[in-house]
Amino acid sequence: MRLKVCQGVSGFLAITMVTSLMLAYKGIYSDSTSMPSPAMASSAHGSPPQPSTTVKKHDKSQEKLTVPTLPGYTAITDQKPLKKHCKTCALVSSSGHLTGSNKGEEIDQSECVIRMNDAPSVGYQRDVGRRTSVRIIAHSSLQRVLRNRQQLLNSSQDTVFIFWGPIQVMRRDGKGHVFNSLRQLKQVMPKLQIYIISRIQMLKFDELFKKETGLDRRKSNSWLSTGWFSMATALELCDRISVFGMVPPEFCRSPTRRPVPYHYYEPSGPEECSMYLSHEKNRRGSHRFNTEKMVFSNWAQTVNIDFHQPDWEPSPVRNSSSTAGS
Repeated sequence: MRLKVCQGVSGFLAITMVTSLMLAYKGIYSDSTSMPSPAMASSAHGSPPQPSTTVKKHDKSQEKLTVPTLPGYTAITDQKPLKKHCKTCALVSSSGHLTGSNKGEEIDQSECVIRMNDAPSVGYQRDVGRRTSVRIIAHSSLQRVLRNRQQLLNSSQDTVFIFWGPIQVMRRDGKGHVFNSLRQLKQVMPKLQIYIISRIQMLKFDELFKKETGLDRRKSNSWLSTGWFSMATALELCDRISVFGMVPPEFCRSPTRRPVPYHYYEPSGPEECSMYLSHEKNRRGSHRFNTEKMVFSNWAQTVNIDFHQPDWEPSPVRNSSSTAGS
């Protein structure tokens, strides 16, 4: 999920996987082939990106005509902006807190279900639900998605895939190896809805992080997580967001916390809080998981965000930079 990437072996591997995918799927599909977002007007005291304008439900034909356009998210082939709006969204984390939660049915009741990276639903439906409306994927997770393409891609024609990454891997001039792989993937599976977060939008997300935390992302060697991109994107797509599996900012400092794996689908993987705390303390380049959660908690004071599994209410608004420096 880092905004730094090694382009050598990983780039070769991603392109090799897509090339092999082209051979495997050739002929399967016959189908032809500055953003004025309120999100970036937030203050340093917790004023979040605002949800898109609610569409009235009186006239369904008119409703379809007025679906908001999101210029910061562009199609991989024709660069057309994403058009999507959801009244209710379930934003499903990859946390081990979801294991045994039995939240799947509740998650699937939302109009849109948002998942991250290669987090699976098959085999975990009881806890995380079955449906996927939007999947937000880091450039560094592309290879894992391709390895699990049978589950994540083959049956996902109704899913919108949004990829994010630094400009050097997303450039369209033939030198962006992740962009090149995504374009090849679209050629193989033309029904897939593949979008990328534009360079301008990426810069706006950096600026949003600085306004909310007081930290310059580059100078502080901070890497934004897929959770950050997912929450900020959800606030543009959704009127109301129910977040599943995200702990409160101070959770990992509690001596009575229950240890859970970082990913519900990797039970033998690293422990979640150990991962969070080690990243927060690392100043040489790392994620700021707890800092991001403080920002999300602040946003929930003013927009429709609620948290489940664990269930918690946001504390009074505080400056997230205090957490960033802890």
